[in-house]
Amino acid sequence: MRGRRERIFNLPPVVLWIVALLAAIEGLANLLSPEAYLEILRRFAFVPGRFTFAFDSDRVSLTFNSIADDGELRAQAAAFFLGHGKPQWWTPLTYAFLHGGWLHVGMNCLWFAAFGSAVARRFGAPRFLLFCAVAAIAGAAMHYLTHMTDLQPVVGASAAVSGVMAAAVRFVFHPGAPLGESLGFAQRADEDLAYRQPALPLRKMLSNRGAISFLFFWFLANFLFGTISVPLGVTHATVAWEALNRGP
Repeated sequence: MRGRRERIFNLPPVVLWIVALLAAIEGLANLLSPEAYLEILRRFAFVPGRFTFAFDSDRVSLTFNSIADDGELRAQAAAFFLGHGKPQWWTPLTYAFLHGGWLHVGMNCLWFAAFGSAVARRFGAPRFLLFCAVAAIAGAAMHYLTHMTDLQPVVGASAAVSGVMAAAVRFVFHPGAPLGESLGFAQRADEDLAYRQPALPLRKMLSNRGAISFLFFWFLANFLFGTISVPLGVTHATVAWEALNRGP
């Protein structure tokens, strides 16, 4: 009897399609002219200052004046992303599909594939997609609360990735779960069951060595990568703006 053929990518289809979509969008973005790329950012990136401008234009104007003191190009870029100052209500979700370069999208896809797969198998595709959307919107909301007048475009699926990682850590280290202690079976009788282990209560999670080690590594990686990637993301838009203004 012929054995069951193993898939090349042992990922849930929903995760594989999302990773492919993010990579395809980044690839297409790299093919665009600086003008077209900036227009994509203005329409789909999350710009906190646009939302604040709707009810506190004076506060955003102070931020704009501060940016203008740093140079004319930065002032032009800020004015471009502020636009007419009207909130774009779709951007707290669509920003997650854009990235600041291949390093940015590559790191997000790597973490998303590793931990999103476990969550997707546990939730199923529809609930998983909803969960990712809520995590992305929550990330935009948190960024807004700490950068209410910022006029720099925010891009990246990092909030959605953090959401699936936080969800995964609740159950993947449970005994019998994918990263938990073995229950003594030579082979898992039901791989799907391994992803449906009860979620650890927060108190028990904080006493689980595997979960604590992961959380430490996660915060360290986020700190190190954030220190590197934030300037890259800002520069990505600035370089495009400079290229547009310099012309061919």
